[in-house]
Amino acid sequence: MATCDMCGNVYDKAFTVTMGGKTNTFDSFECAIHMLAPTCAHCDCRIIGHGVESEGTFFCCAHCAHVSGVLGVEDRADE
Repeated sequence: MATCDMCGNVYDKAFTVTMGGKTNTFDSFECAIHMLAPTCAHCDCRIIGHGVESEGTFFCCAHCAHVSGVLGVEDRADE
């Protein structure tokens, strides 16, 4: 059994995630997201989808990027 690096729970179905050369152990995706997912620079939500990046700043969607002054990003490509 392993211990979750986020919450400390000891769990028999824990898993590891390696990111940036560092490996962490988690008991749930919720804990992994809480510890590893970037935060939107506009609304502070955790970015668990593709999100938008502009000059090293991360946003959860094009709307949040636009509100923050980022131009030229869209959530969907024109068909």
